[in-house]
Amino acid sequence: MGLLALGTPLPWDEAKKYADHVRTHGITQFLHIWERLKDRSGDELLWGDEIEYMVVAFDNEEKNAKLSLRQTEILQKLGSIVDGICSDCPDNVSPPTFHPEYGRYMLESTPGSPYTGSIQDLLSVEGNMRYRRTLVRKHLKPNEIPLTFTSFPRLGAPGQFTEPYCDPAGATSSHSLFLPEEITNPHARFPTLTANIRTRRGSKVTINLPVYVDKNTPRPFIDPTIPWDRDIYPEDREAREGAALPDHIYLDAMGFGMGCCCLQLTFQACNVSDARRMYDGLIPIGPILLALTGASPIWRGYLADVDCRWNVIAGSVDDRTPGERGLKPLSESGDRFRIPKSRYDSVDLYISDNILNRPEYNDTYVPYDEAIYDRLLKNGIDKLLAKHIAHLFIRDPLVIFAETIDQDDSVSSDHFENIQSTNWQTLRFKPPPPGSPIGWRVEFRSMEVQITDFENAAFAVFVVLLSRAIMYYNLNFYTPISKVDENMARAQQRDAARQGRFFFRKNVYPPGSSAASSGSSSPVDGAPAKKEKKLRNCFDPPVLPADAFESINAHAVEEEYEEMSIDEIMNGKGIEFPGLLGLVHSYLNTLDIETEDMNKIHQYLGLVRRRADGSLLTAATWIRNFVQAHPDYKQDSVVSQEINYDLLVAIDEIERGVRKAPDLLPEYYKGGNKDEGSIGI
Repeated sequence: MGLLALGTPLPWDEAKKYADHVRTHGITQFLHIWERLKDRSGDELLWGDEIEYMVVAFDNEEKNAKLSLRQTEILQKLGSIVDGICSDCPDNVSPPTFHPEYGRYMLESTPGSPYTGSIQDLLSVEGNMRYRRTLVRKHLKPNEIPLTFTSFPRLGAPGQFTEPYCDPAGATSSHSLFLPEEITNPHARFPTLTANIRTRRGSKVTINLPVYVDKNTPRPFIDPTIPWDRDIYPEDREAREGAALPDHIYLDAMGFGMGCCCLQLTFQACNVSDARRMYDGLIPIGPILLALTGASPIWRGYLADVDCRWNVIAGSVDDRTPGERGLKPLSESGDRFRIPKSRYDSVDLYISDNILNRPEYNDTYVPYDEAIYDRLLKNGIDKLLAKHIAHLFIRDPLVIFAETIDQDDSVSSDHFENIQSTNWQTLRFKPPPPGSPIGWRVEFRSMEVQITDFENAAFAVFVVLLSRAIMYYNLNFYTPISKVDENMARAQQRDAARQGRFFFRKNVYPPGSSAASSGSSSPVDGAPAKKEKKLRNCFDPPVLPADAFESINAHAVEEEYEEMSIDEIMNGKGIEFPGLLGLVHSYLNTLDIETEDMNKIHQYLGLVRRRADGSLLTAATWIRNFVQAHPDYKQDSVVSQEINYDLLVAIDEIERGVRKAPDLLPEYYKGGNKDEGSIGI
C-alpha cells in the first residue's frame, strides 16, 4: 500500500463532484510524464517483491487463533527498529520497509532496496524474505506470529476472531453483518474507501462462494450463522431479500477481499516499449500462476468449492452502480457506461505495439472514455495505449482529499494515480513517478501468498526468469483476452492446478526462429558463444523475416491455441511446446552461473515443476485435506475454532521446518525460523 496521504477525505456525495476534475487533471499529469520520459531508455533491471503478512494471536488455553489488531503499534515499533538497524543487517541486505495495509491485522513488507539483475540478487530473495519475517516475529508478543496466509479461515465467523474482540454491530463504514469496523486500518483513507464504494454502488458489496458439499453438508445449504433478522442498517435486509444465495457462503464487506494477503512482483523495463511487451507477455500467465499458488479454500468458517481469493476481492471493491452492472438501462440510471467487470479483475487489453499483437486478441467489449481517448491521440499517444488509459479512466476516483484537489500537474501524478492505482488488475503498467529515478515498470499481481518463504521465493524467481525469457526470445504468448478471462474463472475452481484445463498458445516462437523452423524444443540452437553474467534488461528490437506479417496472420486466431493442463503448460507437451519451465531452462543456458548457484535455482524451479505435475499439492488442497482429516471435522463443511487453531499452528510449524509436509514441500526444504519457539501445544 506504501505511504498514505494525510488529509480530509470527502464522503461520496462531495467526492463525486470532483470526479471529472480528477480525470481531466490525471490525464494532464500522464501527458506531462509521457512527454518527458517517452524516449527514456537504457534502464537496468531493478525489481522487487511485496509480501503481505497477517499477524495471528494464539490462545493455547482456549484453542483459538485470532487476528491481532495491533497494526499501528507494530508498525511504529518496526519503524523505529529499522531506522537504526543497519549494523544488524545481513551482508548485502538493506533494511527492509514495512507498510500498512487495509486489514488492521496486516503488514506489507518490501526489500529495503530493489534487486538487480545479478545472479546473487536472484539467490538472495529467499534470505531477504526470511529476514523480514524474522524481524517482524522478534518484535511481536510471544503469542503472535506473522503468517503468510492468503485468507484467514474464520474471518467473519461467529465467536471471537479478533484480538481484542470487536462487535460487528458497529461496522459504520461497511454496514457488514460479520466484520467489525475495527478490522479496518484506522487511517481515514480506508473507512472512506469502504463507505464510498458502498454508497456509489447503492448497496453493500455482495459475494457468494459455492460451499464445498461434503457428506453431512445440509442441502440446500442455508447458512445459519447469517443474522437474518438484524436491522441496524437499511442494507441489513439485503441478505434476506436475495443477496445471500442458497448453497453459497455469503460475504458482504470490502474486508473479506482487501483483507487477503498476496505476493506481487514489480519489474523495471529498459524502456516503455519493452514494458508494454513484458506486460502483454505476462497477461496469459496470470491465471496459470493463480491456479498454481491457490491457497484460500476456507471462508467465514466454511470450506468453499474454490481455491483462490480473486473473485472475492473483485466483488469486495465492486463499486459499479446497477446501471453499470446491466441491472438497469443506462437511460434510466444516468450512467455513462455498461461496465462488464469490477475495477479489481483481470486485464482487459493487450497494449504492445509489437507486430505479434494481432487486433483479434483484444476480442472483448471494453468501454472507454472517447473524449479522453481523442485527447490522448491528439497528444501523440498511439491507439493501443490511448485506449488502455481511456478504459481505466471510465472509473470514478473513490477517495479524494480536500487538501489535494488542486495540484501542479507538471510535478504531481496524484490525480493520475488516484484512478490508475484503484484499477486493481492482474497486471499493472506503471509510468515513472515524477521527479524519481524510477523508469517504466510492470507489476505482476495475480499470485496468492505461500506458506513459506521458500515457496514465495521460488515463484518470484520463476516469474523473473520467465520475464527475461519472454524478452530474450521475443516469445509469443498471445491468446484472446476472452480466453484469458475464461482461464481466470477456471483457475479458481477446486483443484484446478491438477484437474483444470486452460487455453494456451500452441506455438510460442516468433516467425523465423530456429525452433519454429526446425521443430526443436528449444528456441535457440545451443547456448550462445559467450554467456552473460547477469539478467539483461535491454534487448535489441526483434528482427523478423520479411514475410513475418503474412506468417503471423496466416492462421485464424482460433487455430493458435488449445486447451492444456497446467502440467503441459508448465512442463511441456512433446517437442512442439517446451512448456514455460522449458523456456526458462533454455534461457538459463545463456547465463554464466556457478554450479552451486544453478543447483539452488533448480531447487526453486523444481518446486514449481512439481506443483505443476501434481506430485506436490497446492496450499489450497493441502489445507482442505488437513481440515477433512481433523478429528473435530464433522464432514459438514464447517471449520470450527479448534480446527482453525490446529491448522494455523501447523502452518507455523511447517514454515519453521519443525513439521514435515512432504506432500506440500520438497524433501530439501529445511524450514525458516527454527530458532523461534513454537506457539502451539
